[in-house]
Amino acid sequence: MDKRMNDRFLPYINELDVSLNTLLAMTPLTPATLSSSMPERGVYLLSEGGRHLYVGRSNSIRARLGRHSLPGASHRMAAFAFRLAREATGFLKPTYRKGDGSRNHLMTQSHFVEAFTSGKARIRAMHVRFVEEADPIKQMLLEVYVAVVLQTPYNDFDNH
Repeated sequence: MDKRMNDRFLPYINELDVSLNTLLAMTPLTPATLSSSMPERGVYLLSEGGRHLYVGRSNSIRARLGRHSLPGASHRMAAFAFRLAREATGFLKPTYRKGDGSRNHLMTQSHFVEAFTSGKARIRAMHVRFVEEADPIKQMLLEVYVAVVLQTPYNDFDNH
């Protein structure tokens, strides 16, 4: 294979910057003020005080934002709020073993539950922007592109 970009991949990346600019040009909303005419599928950006924090993708943006922020969202549904709670309480290193530091264990700690509840409330107050993208490959590439370009601190793309 030669060193230039493969022709099958080029169509996927050629539109990334246009979609990013469309996303940034959108007037920000909050999760509570979402329009009924918003796109179903695409990429969303959560920001606070002009600082871009997190980018995600979903085939149901409205529902996903609810899972991030609604008071009744569980720790399995509200991953971003859970990460904010980890940061607030100093439990920064996730573990995937039962016991201290596991998700289930942390949710038995009252100070962590308070931080998690606060994280969901914080997300409800954040600005949200979104751009429609139905193609799952383009969604995934756009999520990564936006996170890299905007240096969103809560996207890490680590394998677990």
